[in-house]
Amino acid sequence: MFFNWISRAPRQLLGLICLACIAMLGFGMYLQHVVGLEPCPMCIVQRYALIGVAVFTGIGAMRGGSGWWKTFSFLALLMAGFGAFVAARQSWLQWYPPEFATCGRDFYGMIENYPISRSLPMIFRGSGDCAAIDWTFLGGSIANWSFVCFVVFAVVLLIALVRGGRR
Repeated sequence: MFFNWISRAPRQLLGLICLACIAMLGFGMYLQHVVGLEPCPMCIVQRYALIGVAVFTGIGAMRGGSGWWKTFSFLALLMAGFGAFVAARQSWLQWYPPEFATCGRDFYGMIENYPISRSLPMIFRGSGDCAAIDWTFLGGSIANWSFVCFVVFAVVLLIALVRGGRR
């Protein structure tokens, strides 16, 4: 039944994926600005991948023809694969943290050690530690859940492309 729905309503499916990405981005903003968790550079890259998936699926949902939704579904699939790769790498760093190197500096350390012209771009790259687990849900970290969501998006998009190509 689910596979038949994907074949019959691919644009609605793309719209749902777009809404899910927007909800995930909103939750990330909530964790950052309300809860106070600082995103690491890998978290920010995952946000960019989510934005890419949201933009491509949103455009694919709005455009009419079959070629349009297939093209934008493929681009969203690539972004979801990239996001899954980054989330998997961050999960690996969390399970096996490095002894010395981290992937980010703290905010005050950047301001104290670098001139403002260098520290300002560093701030927008993120300041958290990629190996740190600051929040969990059902035993999974943010990176773990991000990986699961990216994989689900990729699988659904792949099914839509394969089933849509057979019609």
